[in-house]
Amino acid sequence: MSTVLSNFDTWKHFLSDRVTQAKKMGLTEDTIANLAYEIGSFLDEKVDPKNDEESVLKQLWDVGDESERKAIASCMVKLVEHS
Repeated sequence: MSTVLSNFDTWKHFLSDRVTQAKKMGLTEDTIANLAYEIGSFLDEKVDPKNDEESVLKQLWDVGDESERKAIASCMVKLVEHS
């Protein structure tokens, strides 16, 4: 995963592919957003930011409460859906 996270555009493409796969499997928007939240939590705890964009996301994640973190995750899903 480190290669995927080294470039923000690569990360967005990777996430976009996963969102597309999840939709094809029939997962709902809420389920996908919840999975994005879980991934965000994992990355926050286990992975150091690899670029400026990830550093900003980590800082926002760290100051946000649970509902704000869920909003960030949901926005990331929307971002890759519209890219």
